[in-house]
Amino acid sequence: MSNAIKIHSFPLSGHAHRIELFANLAGIAHEVIFVDLAAGEHKQAPFLALNPAGQVPVIEDGDTIVTDSNAILVYLSRKYAPDYLPSDPKLEAEVQRFLTLAAGELAFGPAAARLITVFGAPLDVDFTQTTAAKFLGKLEAHMNGRNFLVGDGPTIADIAIYSYTAHAPEGNVSLEPYPNVRRLLGNIEALEGFVPMPETKVGLVA
Repeated sequence: MSNAIKIHSFPLSGHAHRIELFANLAGIAHEVIFVDLAAGEHKQAPFLALNPAGQVPVIEDGDTIVTDSNAILVYLSRKYAPDYLPSDPKLEAEVQRFLTLAAGELAFGPAAARLITVFGAPLDVDFTQTTAAKFLGKLEAHMNGRNFLVGDGPTIADIAIYSYTAHAPEGNVSLEPYPNVRRLLGNIEALEGFVPMPETKVGLVA
């Protein structure tokens, strides 16, 4: 797999899962390199040489190193899977809007709520739950009459939204009130090449 990209990853990171999921869906040759976050490997010199921020995911594509999950999605789609990033300016702007939402309300809502229950993060429970409800409400309304977030097929917008939304129940954020959101998740899971993120058993609700 000499031409394969290297994905430095951690199984329970939704940000890292986005990249593994996309590589599988888009048929991008890749090798997953486990980064032991529990042992602090991401804060050691070899990893910090790749990403001074000390965070997964990181990809190596030959001599090119890219960090930040959304930036990686843009890079990979531009280079290897252009169908996942529309060239139409209006649709591309829509994709960007959801990448921003993924880095904003998704990160500070469902993802942060999961950090509390799964990893014991000292965050504000009420704030994460309120932000999660706001995010899911927006997603639910947007998905009326749609199968995917932008256009007629999957894009990196769907990939960016999927992992932490699907695992929101692990942060005691129920998806039961959001049938359109659950339908979107199901549509993504039905795509050829889909790979799930491992579940944790902490704080599970419906």
